[in-house]
Amino acid sequence: MGEILGVGATHYPPGLVPDEYKPWPLVRMLESDERIPPHLKDPANWPAPMREEWGDDEGITSHKAHRAKVLKAFQKIRDEIDAFNPDFVLIWGDDQYENFKEDIIPPFCVLAYDQIEFQPFKRTRGRPNIWGEPEDKVFRSPGHQEAGRYLVTGLINKGVDMSYAYKPLHEEGLGHAFANTLLYLDQDRSGFDYPILPVAVNCYGSNIIRMRGGSNEHSDEPDPPSPTPKRCMEIGKATAQVLMDSPYRVVVMASSSWSHAFLTKKNNWIYPDLPADRVLLEHLKAGEYDKWRDYSLAQIEDSGQQEVLNWFCLVGAMEELGRKPEVLEWAETWIFNAPKCLALFK
Repeated sequence: MGEILGVGATHYPPGLVPDEYKPWPLVRMLESDERIPPHLKDPANWPAPMREEWGDDEGITSHKAHRAKVLKAFQKIRDEIDAFNPDFVLIWGDDQYENFKEDIIPPFCVLAYDQIEFQPFKRTRGRPNIWGEPEDKVFRSPGHQEAGRYLVTGLINKGVDMSYAYKPLHEEGLGHAFANTLLYLDQDRSGFDYPILPVAVNCYGSNIIRMRGGSNEHSDEPDPPSPTPKRCMEIGKATAQVLMDSPYRVVVMASSSWSHAFLTKKNNWIYPDLPADRVLLEHLKAGEYDKWRDYSLAQIEDSGQQEVLNWFCLVGAMEELGRKPEVLEWAETWIFNAPKCLALFK
């Protein structure tokens, strides 16, 4: 009989870079993103809460507090993981044209690697990181190939035609959804030695090839869609069933922020869809998972919530286990691209 601890987290890239470099996407987009109407490049025309968060230093002061809340919640998560002492940590995360590109885009893929090496600071655009570590530093984590085989076999036997891989395709090591999460889970650099089982989710769907992981269109034609929210919940449910019948103690984790400003067309790509996020959050807190299941992919894309599909996998698993969340932090923001939810399901 297996045991499961559920975790919701984020992999927020700008959090890796010191505040004085203003690494949040809005700064860069105001300078170069042609999608943003000219009048909205002037903060005077922004909503009042957005102007307040921007302040007189383009968000530096606000970001210090924002990151501090996220890191404090991550430390609580790390403490719970240590107390649980899992055999491995499963992470649902999105691949943004990193490991999977034009040759194959699986809806889901279990990355059943034996050993994992990654260099996350190569993505920080030449800027330093908050730990003062060298850009070429190599991080190493054990994978869990045996558990990957067990999970994929169990899912296939339940009618889920799950993809899997024993080695990376295009990405050297791990995409940032997984790598950044591991950095935050080891923020004091004491080591995070639990084996990792990443599960890639094609959250970006119709934009995965067209946008190539960025904000510029490279094609007029949309790609095929992501898995639906309902299907993600079904995958989570089946995953929980397989793992509960296993000999393993497992942390199952979703890693992503919620609505992303640069994906939210109706807000001219400059701030996230906070009202839509708040609705999802209230349903989550109440354990109203049927309301999550009723979401359409069109709703998700309209609100820039594509990455929340990782959380739909987690919610499907937690519904199967009858768990409600303990929300450790809801870090809402107008200017730091996306709000962050960090939660435990015990």
